[in-house]
Amino acid sequence: MTEQTTLKVTVGELAALMKQTAGVAVDAAELERRVDAGFDAFGLDSLGLLGIVGELEKRYGLALPEDAEKCKSPADFLKMVNGSLAAGV
Repeated sequence: MTEQTTLKVTVGELAALMKQTAGVAVDAAELERRVDAGFDAFGLDSLGLLGIVGELEKRYGLALPEDAEKCKSPADFLKMVNGSLAAGV
């Protein structure tokens, strides 16, 4: 029997990636509270988001949708990324 693992990027993981790949330090709890705010409210630009996309693609071995780096908020980004991971696309 094959064990199925659900891949999911959490808000905490996104906060860590923002610091690691873009140098933007944001508290995970603050990010969770303001998950619908724009990435610009946290100081993250499209280039920083592109770095996060690249890291996630490398980490999970999957290509994310081309417009992933165009997401405006953490909520939109997590929805798109986790949908792609769940679909294996």
